[in-house]
Amino acid sequence: MNRQIVKLFAFIVVLFGVLVGFTSYWSVFDAEALKEKDVNKRPLFEQQQIERGRILTADGVVIAKSVAKGKGDNLQYVRRYPEGALYGHPIGYSFMRYGDSEFEAFHNDTLVGEESEFASILDELTGAKQEGNDIVTNIDSEAQRVALADLEAAGFGAVVAIEPKSGRVRVMASNKPYDPNRIPDEIEDLFRNELETPLLNRATQGRYPPGSTFKVVTAAAALESGAITPETTIEAPSPLEVEGQPLANDFNESYPPIPLDFALTNSVNTWFAQLGEKVGADTLFEQMRKFGFGSDPPIDLPADQVEASGVRGEDERILGPGDPVDVGRVAIGQERLLATPLQMAMVAAAVANKGRLMKPQIWSRVVDPDGRTTEKLDPSEYSQAISEETAADLTTAMEGVVNEGTGTNAAIPGVAVAGKTGTAETPGNESCGGGSEENQAWFIGFAPADDPQIAIAASVECTPGFGGDVAAPIFRDVAESLLE
Repeated sequence: MNRQIVKLFAFIVVLFGVLVGFTSYWSVFDAEALKEKDVNKRPLFEQQQIERGRILTADGVVIAKSVAKGKGDNLQYVRRYPEGALYGHPIGYSFMRYGDSEFEAFHNDTLVGEESEFASILDELTGAKQEGNDIVTNIDSEAQRVALADLEAAGFGAVVAIEPKSGRVRVMASNKPYDPNRIPDEIEDLFRNELETPLLNRATQGRYPPGSTFKVVTAAAALESGAITPETTIEAPSPLEVEGQPLANDFNESYPPIPLDFALTNSVNTWFAQLGEKVGADTLFEQMRKFGFGSDPPIDLPADQVEASGVRGEDERILGPGDPVDVGRVAIGQERLLATPLQMAMVAAAVANKGRLMKPQIWSRVVDPDGRTTEKLDPSEYSQAISEETAADLTTAMEGVVNEGTGTNAAIPGVAVAGKTGTAETPGNESCGGGSEENQAWFIGFAPADDPQIAIAASVECTPGFGGDVAAPIFRDVAESLLE
């Protein structure tokens, strides 16, 4: 054969191989990157022709389903949300023009039945119809309804309820809510609503000063490091100069040397500020890290729809060891410390679970189109946040808060409750209208204290009330619903 023809043939073979290689890489190995490009609408059009799986509550209520429209080549499926705004957060929405959000986005591949790119290509070659899988969540429908109703009566805010031993998220409610069914008609109005910010999931994205609920973390750091024992006493005068500025207790009351139980029950600011200075920033930051502060929470929601909690600098960077902070005020949940309700629920859950913090998860199991369960949640440990002994000491102190301290409104008849109130003053908060009487009200806790089944964080924005008056009753109502 002519040598030039051989060379030309070899060159064409090489070019063909390169073409096949790049095509395979783009269509198979790099398919996820292509899907993420806004200009690539093909996957969205394809998904319209797939019956997306349903999303259900733990007790079988349908949260999301797909409805067929048209026939033959014009057949399309449109997402519907039978319960309206009740599950707008955390489930989100899924529409061709506007994409997916929250749980719908995180679990998209499962909901459209897309096991892998290779499986999708095989389905196309064999003519098999791609079908979505159902996902059953851990959410309790009645408790979710109770939480949102209480929030709507109290103000903007959020409630998160977690099973301490498994990490199962039983409630995630955010007020102001939105109805996902209205997304195609109202999404621009929802985005422009800066006062109510209904598209913001306050449970995972709302960053608030945690106030005195953070004293649980400070006490944990002190007990774990050996800085104190439960019997250690500290005098707590009021006012007390901390970092050159006066700090006062409620009603400016001073206390003689008192132990941890009394200090937590009565939420004594100057006691915990001194404790924070005694522990030191490095130890406190390390304890925060073990509870999950400083990192995006390990929950099944997209990374851009959750927020990390921590002390933030002017550049929004989360501060850590070595950064200058007023550790005395960090210790009482002030300074530049901001936390989400999900993060504070994780703190309560870790104490409830003998110090072991489980990864919070909304999903429970996957059911294929034939009704078979193909995957189940396997609870996973996030960290051993504190020792079992420290958890027991904190539980005792937190029971005192509910029995005789600032959290008596969280009490449940016949059930031992452990908790902590928090009231962070937020005067001038523009989201509240810039007034001078606004607080961020909190309650975190778990029940039953002697055999915890549920841990809850409730937080309400822009309220003139206190954590014990506003947030504690929400905790009680949600806990009672889940414990029935």
